[in-house]
Amino acid sequence: MTTARIDARFKALKAEGRAAFIPYVMGGDPSREEALAILKGLPAAGADVIELGFPFSDPMAEGPPIQRAAIRGLAAGFGLRSTMDLAKEFRKGDDATPIVLMGYLNPIESLGYDAFAAYAADCGIDGLIVVDCPPEEAGPLVQALDKVSISLIRLATPTSDDERLKVVVQGTSGFVYYVAVAGVTGVKEADAEVVAPAVARVRAASGLPVAVGFGIKTPERAAAIARVADAVVVGSALVEEVAAAVAANEPAAPRVLAQVKRLGDAVRSVASASVAETV
Repeated sequence: MTTARIDARFKALKAEGRAAFIPYVMGGDPSREEALAILKGLPAAGADVIELGFPFSDPMAEGPPIQRAAIRGLAAGFGLRSTMDLAKEFRKGDDATPIVLMGYLNPIESLGYDAFAAYAADCGIDGLIVVDCPPEEAGPLVQALDKVSISLIRLATPTSDDERLKVVVQGTSGFVYYVAVAGVTGVKEADAEVVAPAVARVRAASGLPVAVGFGIKTPERAAAIARVADAVVVGSALVEEVAAAVAANEPAAPRVLAQVKRLGDAVRSVASASVAETV
């Protein structure tokens, strides 16, 4: 079962008493070769789980850095299927690190839910985040994913009240992704004091680990969130390294992986006060 990787990783991290570090990277950004080099280098640099985005022309939840990453990925000829192919290539050398695919519903619908799920499973995908698929409309997708044991990972936000949380966590597995700030990625900063009670509330509602993303760019911020959450997600700070490398006409992988190491080391440097008891 593919979901076993996510569960096993969080169980191991609970035993270590620390949060997971989850870097986000974009498929095909800035090229297939560079994207694959980045992906292959992530575990050694400090990634516990990998969030792999697929380029889409209308990434509505993303701020400018990830929007630009999507444009670079599209320019490199990448989309949903080619991003999953990257994961399949990664799996040839790593069968332990969980990969969570992140993106939007339209390309998945175009491929067809069952066809998508079967291909994702064949490529070694463990989980899926679909930003624009509300729980009320997710039934067919959930059914397709359940057939191949891929986790559907839902988003909870600062505006998700207790009643909404009950709906959000239905059918969720692996972990819940808590969006720490209202708005798009890469703009505001996450506040650990504000995040802590929200994480506890989401965990109580779901019985699952809670990963916190949006608004985490620096090692210091990552360490602060790691103290109160089960996982820390960083995306914009990494795709900005790709952009800087492209602007300087330099290879992107060394810059991205160096930043992953800085952030991963920061997460590892602190003990989590809230590694989920239910893992």
